[in-house]
Amino acid sequence: MTPLPAISLAAVPGRRLATLELAREIERRGFSGIYCASFGDAMGLCLSLAHVTTTIPFGTTIANIYARTPADLGQSAAYLHEVSGGRFRLGLGVSHEAFNARLGVTAGRPLADMRAAVEKIRAGAAQYGALPPLVLATLRRKMVSLSVEIAEGAVWANAARSHMRASLESIPAARRAAGFFVGNMIPTCISDDREAAATVNRKTLAAYLMLPNYRNYWKEAGYVEEMAAVERALEAGERERLPSLMSERWLADCTLYGSASAVREGLEAWREVGVSTPIVVPSSTRGGQMKAFEELLAAFA
Repeated sequence: MTPLPAISLAAVPGRRLATLELAREIERRGFSGIYCASFGDAMGLCLSLAHVTTTIPFGTTIANIYARTPADLGQSAAYLHEVSGGRFRLGLGVSHEAFNARLGVTAGRPLADMRAAVEKIRAGAAQYGALPPLVLATLRRKMVSLSVEIAEGAVWANAARSHMRASLESIPAARRAAGFFVGNMIPTCISDDREAAATVNRKTLAAYLMLPNYRNYWKEAGYVEEMAAVERALEAGERERLPSLMSERWLADCTLYGSASAVREGLEAWREVGVSTPIVVPSSTRGGQMKAFEELLAAFA
């Protein structure tokens, strides 16, 4: 039987207790994991998940290495690893320049900063105890290679399915067979109105088009013309045009949308290219977060 996907979860202010009830239902339904997005307090949500669930794997996708000290992150991760019975994964990322600037952080070189953070986290393990598997947020090949060198997994967000086999070339087959985590967070909108669902996903990805690291990744994945058009619009101050510049080919390569059966088929296609843990990030044409989860649970009932 094909395993159910993992699900991305965030605790929205005012709905945090409802989010924990949702987590219990996700576990009861047999989904393969819960991964907490960087929006909000992902580590805090994971602490709650350690106590309100009993069997489902969970983790952060991602915890920003600039938002907390390595010692603080390591100590929290070791605690979660122990109290969850080994179900927790610590997903680490460098986030984005604009977000880090709001934190008052001037980030350095992503690869060097990630290597240093992981070294410091691991160095404290003798004091705070065994660490969980570490998973690095990746887009391009150098960070994938670093994840093989210093971590136990790699996770993408908004990756292009057509490019995934190439992205995974630097992960040895033996490592993947031994349990190296390969995940991707996939914007997903389930609706029989395919065009309406596509519109929702276009709005979701518009914010990512403003980030140079994502545009560079999508160029590497073969979407040079689309990204050139996006950059011309940004230079002209025409951000409102971004959704209209997303080709159907590009949108279908990076997101899932349409009927429940179409989404399920799309998830199988992601597994076929090597993503062992597809992570659904649900949105809805008919409401907010809770409506999106209602539709997702119904699609996999």
